Amino acid sequence: MKGYHTPLSYVLVIFIGFLAQLNGIICQDDRELVLMTVATNMTDGYLRYLRSTKVYGLTTEVLGMGEIWDGGDMVNEAGGGQKVSLLRKALEKYQDKENTIIMFTDSYDVIITADKDTILQKFDLLGARVVFGAEDFCWPDDSLASQYPRVSFGYKYLNSGGFIGYAPEMYKIVSQHPVKNGDDDQLYYTKIFLNEELRDKYNMKLDTQAKVFQNLNGLNADVSLNVEEKKTTLVNTVYQNTPVVIHGNGPSKILLNSLGNYLAKSWAYNAGCLACKENNIDMENMEMSELPQVLIGVFITKAVPFIEEMLEKVQNLDYPKGKIDLFVYCQVPLHNNLVKAWVEKQEKGDYRSVHLEDTSSKLKEWHARNQAIKECLKKDCGAFFNIDGDVHLDNPDSLMLLLSYNRPVLGAIIVRTGKAWSTFWGAVTNEGFYARSYDYMDIINNSRRGIWNVPYIYGIYVILRSVLEDPETRPNYIHKLLDADMAFATNCRDKGVFMYTSNLDDYGHLVDIDYFTTKYLHNDLWQMVANRKDWEERYISPLYWTALTPNHLDEKPCPDVYWFPLFSERFCKDLIETVEKADVWSNGKNEDPRLAGGYENVPTVDTHMNQIEYEQEWLWILREYVKPLCEKVFIGYSSDARAIMNFMVRYRPTEQSFLRPHHDSSTYTINVGLNRPRIDYEGGGAHFIRYNCSVVDTKVGWLLMHPGRLTHYHEGLETVRGTRYIMVSFIDP
Repeated sequence: MKGYHTPLSYVLVIFIGFLAQLNGIICQDDRELVLMTVATNMTDGYLRYLRSTKVYGLTTEVLGMGEIWDGGDMVNEAGGGQKVSLLRKALEKYQDKENTIIMFTDSYDVIITADKDTILQKFDLLGARVVFGAEDFCWPDDSLASQYPRVSFGYKYLNSGGFIGYAPEMYKIVSQHPVKNGDDDQLYYTKIFLNEELRDKYNMKLDTQAKVFQNLNGLNADVSLNVEEKKTTLVNTVYQNTPVVIHGNGPSKILLNSLGNYLAKSWAYNAGCLACKENNIDMENMEMSELPQVLIGVFITKAVPFIEEMLEKVQNLDYPKGKIDLFVYCQVPLHNNLVKAWVEKQEKGDYRSVHLEDTSSKLKEWHARNQAIKECLKKDCGAFFNIDGDVHLDNPDSLMLLLSYNRPVLGAIIVRTGKAWSTFWGAVTNEGFYARSYDYMDIINNSRRGIWNVPYIYGIYVILRSVLEDPETRPNYIHKLLDADMAFATNCRDKGVFMYTSNLDDYGHLVDIDYFTTKYLHNDLWQMVANRKDWEERYISPLYWTALTPNHLDEKPCPDVYWFPLFSERFCKDLIETVEKADVWSNGKNEDPRLAGGYENVPTVDTHMNQIEYEQEWLWILREYVKPLCEKVFIGYSSDARAIMNFMVRYRPTEQSFLRPHHDSSTYTINVGLNRPRIDYEGGGAHFIRYNCSVVDTKVGWLLMHPGRLTHYHEGLETVRGTRYIMVSFIDP
């Protein structure tokens, strides 16, 4: 059967290839290697290809640059005949040069990963005058599949995205017959290869085991990155070869982009991101007049927790206000008044301009984002900086850092604290939805730092003017019925615009919006688990953490009575307002239907935490923040921080102004002062009768902790003016 090698003939082929390799090694200094490619536009893919050739000291003849592409839409249909015509013309001057080897590849979706010597050695191993890359798909005419020579072990079908050969044969192949620009280039070469007479005449072969060319379409499972200390290579794990031309043909371009983060000396273990050091701008030493004008687009499209802090961090970005135009979009009724007030404040500041699209405009998100791009161009900005409502820029240098890396579209990698949700996707499915790349966890955990080419970014990114002003690359947030972020990423991919994202620096964090309840007066009070970092920063006193340290001198106003900072004034204010809005205060009488027995021995005017749906949240606070304080001062006692009675008490001269002497039904009790003595009220406090010791002038957010039974018989002192609020828990009853 034709094309089938017997074991003996196969050995002969290998031997001939070995002799060819020896001949190549002996003569390689005399041979010229000329790289050729076709590119009519300077796309991101073309620039990546060009970089890879320069990294390995190769020069390339670029064919067709600046010409109008007339070779069809090769992404969606057959075409590319124009490439054959351009190559034929370029090879005319080489047609008689026996010592010149031509390697032609595509450019937009190709990465070169070796120098001249390595390329020639691998070519020589194949023992042919012309070698085409191979793949597993017979394209564009699958009816020709049966005409291919049998391949017992390897990829069977020709791919025209990369081929190499001696110049005379290469010229004769591209000159076989006329080809129209809209004809298919791969079909042109396929028919020549399938002609047995021509195949033998020009000694043509397919690189069936990816010694030189690795086509990725449908073969992602066949390749793996070998990330070493000094270099990263692509290995074909099926045939144990290291190909040197990596071609992201068909839908495999996303995979190529991911591999390209490492290949061509882009990233290695010992050096980290080598490519990250290229093309950077020294922003720190720029004069203010040289800094680009930036339009910051703030988009609040969903109800999000801690929106105040998010906006404050935007305001605190370390970039000259006069160099910023502010475009704010908020279509969330919950946040509208707050955002509007914040924008009005910014209008009085130093920004060059401030624009708000609030709920009154009823502008859809897709159109608002496109409008921001138009505003950026209208104001002659040098860059557009997108910030979504769930992005907290803890690093005020974030904008300056992203601009300094000088990438056309560059996001920042920001993660939900303690989770794997971030501002990028490492891969996408064929349907265009999220998929996790092989290096995703390493990247979000910062065990690999760099600037990464990814298929999807959202939330925070900079787009340079070079992308914005070109209609061919300008962002568009509308694509069929996709969400705006998905549409943006899809359109970028379709246009060949690379989206990069960086974790070279720490920029901030994402708030978790999945469990954000919006039915309360102060919804953020309920976010201690979903968004603990933000909750603590707003609601826990910064002095609390100092009080936890072993050497801290704890305040002890009475025997075995301790005073600890716990909450911020904001927590106390929000909790009081929440309880007052609920307005479910008890009447201060002994009969209490809220209790199992219906009777309260020592009644107060109070609201139980379960009446405002805050019982479980308060118990969580006791476990996480009160329990460590208890175990610090009451040495040897291990608290479960259980509490059945958790309630806010209200004292007023006209309602209930004091509390008679009593023991608490607890192992220990906490009593948190929630408002300001001598300002909000006068009088009040706790008197411990056994020790004749009183604690008055309580501090907002500070808790008194004392034993409950036997020793600490106490009473509530009279409030003589205003309203006093305290929060009480009987712990470990």
